[in-house]
Amino acid sequence: MKQYYLLLVILLFNSCQYFDKQVPSEKELLQKELKTINWKEVDEYPSVADCEKIENKTQRQQCFFEVLTQLIQQKLSADTLSVLYPELDTIEVKVTVFPNSTIKFEPQFPKDSVAYDKVKIDSILQARLVDFPKVNPAIKRGIPVKTQFILPVILKVE
Repeated sequence: MKQYYLLLVILLFNSCQYFDKQVPSEKELLQKELKTINWKEVDEYPSVADCEKIENKTQRQQCFFEVLTQLIQQKLSADTLSVLYPELDTIEVKVTVFPNSTIKFEPQFPKDSVAYDKVKIDSILQARLVDFPKVNPAIKRGIPVKTQFILPVILKVE
């Protein structure tokens, strides 16, 4: 019987080492997880209702860009931009979609461009580019995030 007690005591002392494993700290786990996240990509791109039914991520993104470009072109088609700047056929618009589904538009010009009144073009864009359909923000790991992209908008179609 003493042998069993001795064996039980030995097993008990040896089994304690299995409970002494070090648990990684929260900071180490957080840093490891942050390194694995690709911050340049989102899980789901922004979308409008017309594109929600598309399952393919790339096709949904393309649909969103096409719908948004068409809406911007429609809103700017009968505008003073073509009258004020007849040589301006395409304008690049920086679109920012915020997590709360609001959209901000900013015209993009070449750095050395002085031929255009940037303030006037910006004010025309801000006045015309209103009343857009609801845009669902991009999603990263289940959380809505801010996204920015530049769309080339054709003002004149010949």
